[in-house]
Order: sequence, then structure tokens, then C-alpha cells
Amino acid sequence: MNVEEFREFCLSFEGVTEKMPFGKFSPRYASILAFYVKGHLFCFIDIDDFSYVDVKSSPEKIEEWRRDYSSVGNPVNQSLRHWIKLYFDGDIPMNLITDAVSEAYEIIKAKYTPKKTGRKINNKNQR
Repeated sequence: MNVEEFREFCLSFEGVTEKMPFGKFSPRYASILAFYVKGHLFCFIDIDDFSYVDVKSSPEKIEEWRRDYSSVGNPVNQSLRHWIKLYFDGDIPMNLITDAVSEAYEIIKAKYTPKKTGRKINNKNQR
């Protein structure tokens, strides 16, 4: 998978937008392409060094990744509890990396989607 194919994969999810917001903090981050759902980041890549993806994950899943694979690293943003860096050319199969991106999307989408309570609004004009 190349950078454009990965970009298309991420944009195939409903409601996903992309931005390159980190260059304003430091020129070394100007090539970071970030993917968002509901206005919140779920993964990002470096388009100049397409060797990894940083993904949002659960602490339990991050422990599992670190236990089972050697081609993981610390995320760029250093939030070790909720993010993990997965290298493309290591011992992690690409289908598991794309699964991790899908899971990251679902984590953020679920977190920021309003919950339906199932309550009915009492309408005084109803008979």
C-alpha cells in the first residue's frame, strides 16, 4: 500500500476529513497528514516518510500490540496510553494495520456520536 492508497482507504470511511495541521507548531511536522471523524483525530501519517501510521487505540490493545509485535513504536504525540505507532515494513501484516485504523475510526466515531436515550418527549397536545 502506498501513501495515496492509504489516504483513499482512510477517506472511504463515512464523514472522514483530512488536514495537515501540525506544521504551524513546527516545520518538521508540516508533512503530517491527519484524518478526523466528527472533528477528532483518529490516525495520522507522514507523507514524506510513509513508513508508519499513528493510531488511536485502547490501552489494552496497545499492550497487546507491544506484546505481539516488534514493529511498534512510540507515537509522535507521545500519548503512550491512547496512541501507538505501527510500522508498515515490519512484522505486522498490512491487514492488521488497516484493521487498527478501522478500530481507531470506530473508537472516535462512537465517542463523539450522541447517545440515543430512547425517551419519548412528552407532548401536551397529544391525546
